[in-house]
Amino acid sequence: MTVRLQRARPGSPELQALVDELAERLGRSVAVDDPLVRMVCTSRHFGDEDPVRIGTLLQGRADNAAIRYVLAQGVTQWSRPGFIDGRDDLGLLPRYVVPLRERGHLLGLLVVVVPEKALGEQEVTAIARAADAMSAQMHGEQIAADTRRADERDLALELVGADVAARTTARRRGKEMGLLGAAEHVLVTVVQLSCGTELVRHSEAALWAALEGYRQTRSAQGLIAIGKERAILLQLRDRPPHPDEVSAQSARILGELRTFLAPSAEPVIGIGGRHARLDDAWTSYEQALVAARAARRLPSLKSTGDWELLGELAVLLQLPEHALNASLVPKPLRTLTEAHGGDRLRDTLRCFLEHAGSIPKTAETLGIHRTSLYYRLRQIQEITGLDLDDGAHRLTLHLGLRVGELLEPGAVGAV
Repeated sequence: MTVRLQRARPGSPELQALVDELAERLGRSVAVDDPLVRMVCTSRHFGDEDPVRIGTLLQGRADNAAIRYVLAQGVTQWSRPGFIDGRDDLGLLPRYVVPLRERGHLLGLLVVVVPEKALGEQEVTAIARAADAMSAQMHGEQIAADTRRADERDLALELVGADVAARTTARRRGKEMGLLGAAEHVLVTVVQLSCGTELVRHSEAALWAALEGYRQTRSAQGLIAIGKERAILLQLRDRPPHPDEVSAQSARILGELRTFLAPSAEPVIGIGGRHARLDDAWTSYEQALVAARAARRLPSLKSTGDWELLGELAVLLQLPEHALNASLVPKPLRTLTEAHGGDRLRDTLRCFLEHAGSIPKTAETLGIHRTSLYYRLRQIQEITGLDLDDGAHRLTLHLGLRVGELLEPGAVGAV
């Protein structure tokens, strides 16, 4: 899969003209970035270029370390212009940054390279006037972009919705709009953010930036629906994607979000099942929601859940949130956990069940002698009162262990 570099869309000729005019007046390098510090427009150099600026021109955007540094200065929440310090280790000279806003909404950042961190009165006035003109231009362009995104969002939501008639209509409308091709293999990915301190517009911009490169790739055609704390990526392909491809895509999305958002956003990804018909997009979507829930509850998944790898957890995770609690853990398993040496015995039980009751494989995995393993298994049976040779008893314990994985630490022993 070929993914376009995650960069802002190029600015319009009108915006570029405003940038060039200001740069010539100041005799300084000028750029306009989007709210995620991705370059939109830039002027020519005036001998003040630094490694960050050169790298941005060559790669299409600054590297992640530079972006994180600028965002960490709080520029997206500034109400007035200000300087940000340079960073020799990043190859960054000081910059004068002006938030470009319209009716309170941040549209972008006007950035002027100022190595000496000082501007004359006439320069400040020229920058302020140019910033007003740029804000007005960007606002008009933003309105048009928001309209296109809203149409795409509505189409995607209808395709993954429960209403059969709406899905049929959406499919026809998507083809008429040229947003849906002939490919039928469908995969839906859900990205969720925690309720944090991020501004809604910034979160939405970050979600769009992280997913936009997957709308049109060499192997997939997609639609995006962005909400306050959730995004949906619906992809159509000629054939099912390879698992490694899906895994790599998710890793890149998480990497982008962790660059643009504060750690408190805690993004997770849920990957739905792969289906052969667009009509099954709603099924893949529901499965992706379950997988995202798994990613949130299971640290071992490292923020990415895949429906096709969840096994029996996929069933447990469809229980209502209020029902998924310690009461589901069987009493014999709680008794085992509370017993002396319970943690060791529970780990032994888990290993034994996951190896289908094989004594040789369990002993080898645990690194203990078989005699020691038999002793532990006898202890487990005595404490729980269950027979490990009984299939129903083993199923009860195994499901209990799996439920325990989905609960907060310590919940297994709770009543």
